[in-house]
Amino acid sequence: MQVANVNLPIIVTGRHVDITDAIRQHAVKKIEGLHLDYPRIIEAQVILDIQKFRHLAEVILHCANHITIEASAETQDMYSALDEVTAKIAQQMRKYKSKIMRSHRPRRGEVRHVDEQVLSAEPMEHHEAAEPDVIQTERYPVKPMFVDEAVLQLEMSTQQFVVFLNAKSEKINVLFRRKTGDFGLIEPVF
Repeated sequence: MQVANVNLPIIVTGRHVDITDAIRQHAVKKIEGLHLDYPRIIEAQVILDIQKFRHLAEVILHCANHITIEASAETQDMYSALDEVTAKIAQQMRKYKSKIMRSHRPRRGEVRHVDEQVLSAEPMEHHEAAEPDVIQTERYPVKPMFVDEAVLQLEMSTQQFVVFLNAKSEKINVLFRRKTGDFGLIEPVF
């Protein structure tokens, strides 16, 4: 689950105004503070504008799955306009997340369990060969989540599987993509 936007490209531009370092840092801090895990933010644009006594702030988020979220706010102060537009963007992100969660809630029988199969129990011939070389080692953070959250995370990523700690059974599970497009769940039995 994403806790912060790491190395998020944030473009801060100004119309009719010179962007100071303080305003730029405030805008970057606000956008980086959006820590929702859906939709995953790819790029953020912040456009600031001053027209007489009106301070306008507009934020455009380019997110995964071709989602673009836009919001704008107009106040008497640029900092409060940035705060207000960030709140609007966070609300829209929550809306997208709840919408996708509503449509992906596990229904009875949707997540299929893979049956355990035992291959031949005959001992294999021992060849005098060197141990296999480990080419690459990957470490996966194991986070507690429910199966429907793991399905959502797998749908949002390009990975083929997710390793997680099942919040119900408190055991390590693996959720993987099947060739048919649905998902399989591996649960250990001790």
